[in-house]
Amino acid sequence: MQEQYRTVARAGVHETEINRSRFICALAPAATEQEAQDFVAGIRKEHPTATHNCFAYVIGADASVQKASDDGEPGGTAGVPMLQMLTRREMRYVVAVVTRYYGGVKLGAGGLIRAYGGVVGEALDALGTITRRRYRLATITVGHQRAGKLENDLRATGRTVREVRYAEAVVIEIGLPDADVEAFRGWLADATAGEAVLALGGEAYGDA
Repeated sequence: MQEQYRTVARAGVHETEINRSRFICALAPAATEQEAQDFVAGIRKEHPTATHNCFAYVIGADASVQKASDDGEPGGTAGVPMLQMLTRREMRYVVAVVTRYYGGVKLGAGGLIRAYGGVVGEALDALGTITRRRYRLATITVGHQRAGKLENDLRATGRTVREVRYAEAVVIEIGLPDADVEAFRGWLADATAGEAVLALGGEAYGDA
């Protein structure tokens, strides 16, 4: 598995005008290919009179799913440069749709490639990106009398506390980088006088 990947910080839109043509880039995070396709369909519904609604998306931390569409532009002048911009910036779990309203001036193949790739790059800069790192999910089971202080200590040391559940004992769900697991075991034993029980779960990605 990839140790980390980058994705867009939030959904949003960035618009630019090139030789009287409007280029509107809509970007969004997408957890699955279906989510990406739904986003594309939504933008097409929003801009039914646009000359083109071209798209590109990259799904998977290892970029295992990549799709692009020129939507009627000359082959390779729209979807591919959009996809190349996403992969060059190492973006994952992201979908981009560039809506073009033709302004009457032909851009030529080179101009189109620069326009479609460029507006995706500008949109990424405008909306910002975040890095997500691979974590080992883990649960800590501890008695009520120690739980409050332990939770505060976890947050104070920069640990990712994902959830806290109160029952007969308190269960705190956290995310740990794999490399930190053994050191964390020692810290936890010291912090709780050996009372807390650590159980390791599966893997997930969280904000770096």
